[in-house]
Amino acid sequence: MPRKKISERRADRRVERTRQSLSEALVLLIREKGYEALSVQDIIDRANVGRSTFYAHFDDKDDLLVNGLQALRASLEQHQRRAMSAGTSAEERGFAFSQALFEHADEQRDTFRCVVGKQSGAIIERHFRRLLVDLVREDVKTMAPRGGEGSAPVEAVVQYVAGGLFGLLAWWADGKMRLSVEEVSGLFRRLAIPATKALR
Repeated sequence: MPRKKISERRADRRVERTRQSLSEALVLLIREKGYEALSVQDIIDRANVGRSTFYAHFDDKDDLLVNGLQALRASLEQHQRRAMSAGTSAEERGFAFSQALFEHADEQRDTFRCVVGKQSGAIIERHFRRLLVDLVREDVKTMAPRGGEGSAPVEAVVQYVAGGLFGLLAWWADGKMRLSVEEVSGLFRRLAIPATKALR
């Protein structure tokens, strides 16, 4: 594979810096105003980039939001792959990505309150729920034997567990009861893994 020219590497770094700056501006503005209230103009003003630069990278603020969630998804999928490749039982591997998810939520608690709390808009909530559903589906599929008569549909269990995870994240991020990352992740797994028994 040919090596990139220095000018191409510099351009790549500029692109990455611009995208990072826009993502950071979005996160800060979500904390300040809530997602629904902010505009592309707010984002470019905060990031100090031109309108044409924004549209060279993203279609709109929703596209920028989804791009930011993709980085979180990639990180959680990496944790998921590591857990699934470990030589432990399916129950020990199941939903192991939740530890990394709760760690991220703890580090970005103010942002997560906006994502999963009362300030979240329908669009941001829908994208975040889809991320959780996709992650949960991967684990449920590995834990599900070939269902016999009377077993629950896989997608029903996926939606049930992902909905519970979203609700638990919202409750925990709100801080009504202060549990550590390890405690809340363990609680989620203790509640979620028995739901997969319905697949047997």
